[in-house]
Amino acid sequence: MGHRSKELVHLGFIGAGNIGKVHMEAFQALQGVELTAVTDAIRPLAEASQKQFNILRVYDTAAELLKDSSMDAVVIGVPNHLHAPLAVAALEAGKNVLLEKPMALDAGEAKAIVRAERESGKRLMMGHQMRWSSPAMEVKRQVDAGSLGRIYTAKAGWIRRKGIPGWGTWFTRKGEAGGGPLIDIGVHMLDLALFLMGNPKPVSVVGVTYAEFGPDRKGIGSWGKPNWDGYFDVEDLATALIKMEDGSSLTLEVSWAVHAQTDSLPFVQLMGRDAGVSLRGEEGIFHAEMFGKSVDVPMFLAEPEGADRMRLSEHFLDCVREGREPVSSALSGLTNQLILDAIYESSKTGRQIELDWSL
Repeated sequence: MGHRSKELVHLGFIGAGNIGKVHMEAFQALQGVELTAVTDAIRPLAEASQKQFNILRVYDTAAELLKDSSMDAVVIGVPNHLHAPLAVAALEAGKNVLLEKPMALDAGEAKAIVRAERESGKRLMMGHQMRWSSPAMEVKRQVDAGSLGRIYTAKAGWIRRKGIPGWGTWFTRKGEAGGGPLIDIGVHMLDLALFLMGNPKPVSVVGVTYAEFGPDRKGIGSWGKPNWDGYFDVEDLATALIKMEDGSSLTLEVSWAVHAQTDSLPFVQLMGRDAGVSLRGEEGIFHAEMFGKSVDVPMFLAEPEGADRMRLSEHFLDCVREGREPVSSALSGLTNQLILDAIYESSKTGRQIELDWSL
């Protein structure tokens, strides 16, 4: 691109809650983007965001915002059950889309998004910021360079000791969230682990989910405001074994609440023939054997808070300008969703579930 100024991308925001504002803040700090419009089901939230982030227009509804022909792309940050209908509507309206995770409530909805993207000729990117942390990017470089050799198995997870969010709100209702920690934080770890493994194709899943805290209103965390008139009908812990077409495997463990020793940090461990790697929180360690001895090499890659989201946002803008497929593509979103569905199905039936890739 040389020294040319970057082509201006006109960006709209559907959803002005916590996660919507996180995106607005990241994009506001970048060159080559105009924050064009915002909408939220609660109009005062949209108006507050307009003031805070100097957004040009406020619309009453997402449908009105999507009719704005000046807009190139939209960021969708709303409760999970609205992801698929809004993503499909945005693609059909000719907009590129940055969609918060999880992609949808289930694989049927995720497949509808993938079909809509293919028919629209536009790009949909999943908002998986963990791929964009410095340690994750360094591990990915090493994996792609072959430093680990064949990665035959991996472990990923996020074990929170006491972290049930917004008890009784949409977070803990299956009809609106799609599930509990598996779909909330598990999807991040699943996405990151598959990405770092080199995107092997998952083929089957065995999984179990439990709800031992939420129904009794125990394990409540600090995120979101509880609604004690609401209800809890999702899991609070999930564990699964995912098998890949190439013979490799991934173990996934996540909880919102559990009686266990844990630092409550997200982790990924990759086990390769030539070397391994452990990522935990913001830190990483390479493991290898040299001169007959086990060797551990720490990675120190401290960076300012929010650097991962800045990179994610910049990548999305580049993909919009150049019409290229994002790293966290619609297909990666579908892959995650197929696995999540299979874990829930396996837990219900007690059987191994084969993934159905037909669109």
